[in-house]
Amino acid sequence: MLLDALLPDDAAGAAATDAWALIEALYPLCRSLTGDGVRQTLDQIGERIPLIRTEVPSGTPAFDWEIPREWNLRDAWIADAAGRRVVDFRAHSLHVMGYSVPVRRTMTLEELQPHLHSLPDQPDWIPYRTSYYREQWGFCLRHRDRERLGPGPYEVVIDATLAPGHLSYAESVIPGESTDEVLVYTHTCHPALANDNLSGIAVAVELARALHQAPTKPRLTWRFIFGPGTIGSLAWLSRNEERLGRVRAGLVLGLLGDPGVLHYKHSRRGDTLTDRAAAHVLRGTDAKLLEFEPYGYDERQFCSPGFDLPMGRLTRSPNSTYAEYHTSADDLSLIRPAQLAKALQTLARLASVLDANRTPLNLSPKGEPRLGKRGLYGSVGGGAPGAFEHALLWVLNQADGTRDLLAIAERARLPFEQVEQAAAALEHAGLLRTLDAPHESEPKGPSP
Repeated sequence: MLLDALLPDDAAGAAATDAWALIEALYPLCRSLTGDGVRQTLDQIGERIPLIRTEVPSGTPAFDWEIPREWNLRDAWIADAAGRRVVDFRAHSLHVMGYSVPVRRTMTLEELQPHLHSLPDQPDWIPYRTSYYREQWGFCLRHRDRERLGPGPYEVVIDATLAPGHLSYAESVIPGESTDEVLVYTHTCHPALANDNLSGIAVAVELARALHQAPTKPRLTWRFIFGPGTIGSLAWLSRNEERLGRVRAGLVLGLLGDPGVLHYKHSRRGDTLTDRAAAHVLRGTDAKLLEFEPYGYDERQFCSPGFDLPMGRLTRSPNSTYAEYHTSADDLSLIRPAQLAKALQTLARLASVLDANRTPLNLSPKGEPRLGKRGLYGSVGGGAPGAFEHALLWVLNQADGTRDLLAIAERARLPFEQVEQAAAALEHAGLLRTLDAPHESEPKGPSP
């Protein structure tokens, strides 16, 4: 296959180590939908893979939404009468509700309580809370610490700016033989959450780097997009509608470092190339396949009915299904390089299937062609065909122009890699032609 050596076992281990190093570097940064923390995150990604960066001004329409004002947080605290910070942004960035408006007040505990968020059932964890589209402010803290607060008064400060600025996203593109594309999207907006979604960012970076460094050019063009959740994918879609007709497959990546098994969530259509490839690659593993639902991450936007793109989602534990989700317990201790390595190996194989899949046509369909004289069949008869010869026969029999290689592999119950190798040998021998060969024609726009 074109991407056979994309991430073999030893390379996957090294890539996972690099992914872990990136997670450690990004963990301290305060990210949100917009702001300098996102740009600093993209700076670090850009040191590893080539990036094309886009800044979308506040107020720019994105379908029914618009780009919000830019938020930057310098410092925040709640201090008691002695000046001791009982809640401190510098200790943990989750202490401040995302997109809090600036505040500088003196308050009693009774006045402060409506602005505090904690988890009574997880008293030692800090919750992650945001208010992107309604102006308010708040602090998040351990419930155990909240219960210790006296009546006050307290100095309450959120030193932040919320002003016209930009939303930042970035793309890394690996040009293929074809202008047809595979999209990979991962969200960049969560602060101090290792699994959600530094794991998704780091795994996407390593997969993109492997594709950039592959010894052969991919068949399809691969486009990796790093942007904030929901508004980032909407911003990208609103600025790229003309290219959506090129999208042949796609994945949303996230939550790939926790101890849970891999989960693949189907696209809205449920039978796209991405869905079929994921089912084939994950068969026989402990991974679970999930039906589509309109809740989750950015697959909701790519799979909305106006686009209906062939985008699935790969995670380990899905959002909201593990105890540490959206809390301070989603820290570096939750993830391991071995979990990242397994996710990378799975993605590498899935990428190989998506990129190499094509629809073959048998150019000698009347009876079986003589494979022996072409060096494709054993010279001594009487025994059963070997695995490669068996795959050759399946491809020749099924290559009537109506089935792609993935469909043939499923019908034959053979690994895709074996079927693809057989098809490549038959193409080289002049017995097979690819109907959907890479092309440079102008893509059609998305259907209404």
